[in-house]
Amino acid sequence: MSPSGRHSRLVDVAVHLPGRGPTTSEVEDRLAELNPGLDLPRGLIQRFTGVRRRHVAPEDWRASDLAVAAAEKLLAATGRAVADLDLIIFAATSGDVVEPATAHPVAAKLGARCPVFDLRNACNSVLNAVEVADGLIRSGSHRRVLVACGEWLSCAAQWTVGSAEEYVHACASHTLSDAGAALLVEESDEPGILGHRFSAESSAWRTMAVPLPMRGTELPNTPPEGPRFRVRALELLAALDAADLGAITGLVADLGFAMADFAAVCVHQAALPYLPTFCERVGIPLERTVVTIADHGNVGAASLPLQLALAVESGRVRRGDPVALVGLASGLSLGAVVLRW
Repeated sequence: MSPSGRHSRLVDVAVHLPGRGPTTSEVEDRLAELNPGLDLPRGLIQRFTGVRRRHVAPEDWRASDLAVAAAEKLLAATGRAVADLDLIIFAATSGDVVEPATAHPVAAKLGARCPVFDLRNACNSVLNAVEVADGLIRSGSHRRVLVACGEWLSCAAQWTVGSAEEYVHACASHTLSDAGAALLVEESDEPGILGHRFSAESSAWRTMAVPLPMRGTELPNTPPEGPRFRVRALELLAALDAADLGAITGLVADLGFAMADFAAVCVHQAALPYLPTFCERVGIPLERTVVTIADHGNVGAASLPLQLALAVESGRVRRGDPVALVGLASGLSLGAVVLRW
């Protein structure tokens, strides 16, 4: 029980998926056209990542537009008015501008006049925002918090490469996809958000990074024309394999659950082939997961809300069911939120 006697719950989740973008086969066709001097291997993207399709937002959209589309859908579904919101947290890897917080254009487009701020921790941004919202509600600071996520990631795709080796490093950029997500966290008489716990293995931060375009950036393989999405895949996998997963398993055990007790275990997915390996390590039955990366691509911090929304929509998760949201993010950051839907 909360020391203050206050609790929070996740009222609902909504997702906005823009129109379908190119299939992986179409992506490879374009790469071959734009790099005529290179013999780029076909099938590499899908074999390494499992991605078949992705979403691409309209050219005049940005991260805030994706977040607003999901937030409007959420407010309509829950019957809440914008004026009812105490706080808006924009949580994503993407953003409209460096300054101010992207939460400001989100609030302006919604017509909100409440306090706002951004929370950014790569693909764990939404999970950490739920953690913060829960803490603020239980402290009595706020009663109703909108967590809004807009991932405008497709713009990071690298379409020209200098060699087949460079293509191997760049192919992860072609898994990135666009999506908006929104979650409403409210004060509750009964606990709905049951617990959360996180850890970090920060020595591995260089394995996946997008540097800022400024002098003095000390990251390897940054091209002269500017920063690009880069994954040092083998080093990243080694770091994940060595990471302490006790924050996840310990939280579940301390709350009196086993992984098989959850109606769904939503696990962030950046590469589908790694999912069974990770689930085996953590003890997650594979049939409890919600696979989204194949048909929707890597939507960053919107991945877990997307999985939860699909699980609810399909009837896999019903009111009162326990659910675990498991986050893996560059940095490395790891952790989980356990809730009762």
